[in-house]
Amino acid sequence: MKTNQNKHHLFDLIKSLIKAEKRQFKLYVGRISTNDSAKYVALFDIIEKYNSYDEKSIIEKTGINKRQLSNVKTNLYDQLLTSLRLTPSQQTTLIRIREQLDFATILYNKGLYKQALKLLDKCKKLALTNDENNIAFEIVEFEKTIETQYITRSLFSRADDLAVTAKELSVKNVIASKLSNLSLQLYSFLLKNGYAKNEYDTQRTKDYFTLHLPEIDLNKIGFREQLYLNLAKLWYSFIIQNFLSSYKYATHCTNLFKEHPRMLQENPVLFLKSYNYLLEALYYLRYKSKFINILDELDQKTTNDFPHNTNAETLRFLYLNYNRINLYFLNGSFEKGVQEIQSLEEDIEQFDGRIDAHHIMVFYYKFACLYFGNDEHLKCIEYLDRIVYNKELGMREDLLCYTRILRLISYYESGRDERIESSIKDTFKFLLKMDDLHRVQAEIIVFLRDLNNILPHELTAAFKRLHKKLKALENHPYEKRSFLYLDILSWLESKINHKPLKVIVREKAKLMK
Repeated sequence: MKTNQNKHHLFDLIKSLIKAEKRQFKLYVGRISTNDSAKYVALFDIIEKYNSYDEKSIIEKTGINKRQLSNVKTNLYDQLLTSLRLTPSQQTTLIRIREQLDFATILYNKGLYKQALKLLDKCKKLALTNDENNIAFEIVEFEKTIETQYITRSLFSRADDLAVTAKELSVKNVIASKLSNLSLQLYSFLLKNGYAKNEYDTQRTKDYFTLHLPEIDLNKIGFREQLYLNLAKLWYSFIIQNFLSSYKYATHCTNLFKEHPRMLQENPVLFLKSYNYLLEALYYLRYKSKFINILDELDQKTTNDFPHNTNAETLRFLYLNYNRINLYFLNGSFEKGVQEIQSLEEDIEQFDGRIDAHHIMVFYYKFACLYFGNDEHLKCIEYLDRIVYNKELGMREDLLCYTRILRLISYYESGRDERIESSIKDTFKFLLKMDDLHRVQAEIIVFLRDLNNILPHELTAAFKRLHKKLKALENHPYEKRSFLYLDILSWLESKINHKPLKVIVREKAKLMK
């Protein structure tokens, strides 16, 4: 476990810099020759070499006394951000617009009104072209301020134009805000609770969605509003487990980026998320051929002409690897997946601090499922234990539930019968606490609890009885979600037919479209 010192903001910022950004910083400070710059450059050089933040060593090596250190750190942090803003890789359209807006403010303060208005008009056109309506509204309001002070012959027509533009932008921004809020709230529900587990969940999701969906004229909204609208509908569809609709709205999201290719550069995060949601829907629909095509498309589109900032690269790593693992599940190629785990663990370590605990635990659950499919049940338990014993985890409740169910089955498969009884009690308590004990889960737990009373020659018949019960629930509105997390039917079929689980999954994979 890392200490709090490693979470020092300045340390994290310096460690996030790539070579080009470090070189840019040295060039930037090279133009500033002061006593202060010498101190913060010395501080930068020493922190860059360290693997953890060690204040005592920093003071000894730099000669900066303890009373000065706080100010030097603040100065260095500010100078790094200023340098990064000047780095070509950070020059997004929004940053350029804000920079020009700052310049216009300086011109206005110097009384150079015509020059300020000219610059603002240029900024506004750039903002509107890139659907940056929030800052466009800010620019228009600034133009109005100047026009009320610097009167020209065209004031009356100019005033009307600005008033109309401001009103149109205000309406667009309100709609975009409502849609993004709706999308965020639905995503938050899914992140915390998972899919709707009963009629109450479905109804309250439907009520919330209906109440907060604004009236929209589809002919009058831009790229961003269309994207947020489709994302809101996407999350609603995911929660109620309508994966065909999820596929539809995720496709709309990715198509928006194809219709507006420049938006990929300006919104790489939303681009990556849209493709990830599309892949997730295809995975649940078991549409393997389309899944493979879209995964290849995502890989290709994010390899070359794609914004290479740390945030986008982190998400690219997450989404490509999540979905590559899902492809192993679809194909039943568990051995290949298991071979990738060590490399993935090393890669995750390289993203230390940029991948949150929730996403790391999702990786662990997927790793556990790969080992389970490859009949390596002790390794499966090892990764499931990492999730169960993580007390600080704010992970999705449904994934926590199925982590325990899978661990119970793995105890049985690995011959660790002594752990089953106590684990069954803990699992029952956990599911009741989470209000997530459903028929599929109850049937599995009761079956495992009674295994000791089943004679060896009666096992196959017992597996068949459980399979029949669960098969009848496969398409139940609220029971079917269990099969999204755990391929329990394939496991039972492997026990009934005395075949490895991976063989059963591969046979099913051949039947997928």
